[in-house]
Amino acid sequence: QFPEKLIPLMILNALEGKPLPVYGDGKNVRDWLYVTDHCAAIWTIMQQGQKGRTYNVGGRNEMQNIRVVEVICDLLDELAGPLAGKASRRALITYVKDRPGHDRRYAIDCTRIEQELGWTPAESFETGIRKTIQWYLDNPVWIDHVRSGTYQSWIDSHYGG
Repeated sequence: QFPEKLIPLMILNALEGKPLPVYGDGKNVRDWLYVTDHCAAIWTIMQQGQKGRTYNVGGRNEMQNIRVVEVICDLLDELAGPLAGKASRRALITYVKDRPGHDRRYAIDCTRIEQELGWTPAESFETGIRKTIQWYLDNPVWIDHVRSGTYQSWIDSHYGG
């Protein structure tokens, strides 16, 4: 995901000790799926799915946004160490006015892909978010390029943006 989305924004802001903006009361619910599970689901559909049939892909990991942010804070405290003064990154959570029309819940029924194609995610939310955070910790140059605009410049120069 690009840096303005929930998980990247929270990881990057938390690493820099910046506020972690959470919309409304933070109780909006989303279903989370680790990227390699998403890729595996698409591959399964391409290989085994019926042409013209719709398959919803979900992680069976519904969670409130505030809980996602808390987990990110706790894992970053563990993996990258606490903030200066040994404060938990949870102290950075800042509630902001909700967006107009912000969906309270995204629900995905992924029963069909599970029953018809036998696909289920390999990662739990906990294992996937840990891998995601570790990836961010291990790839600061890529992150800098995306945030600085270097990535977009490269895309434009290679694909005529």
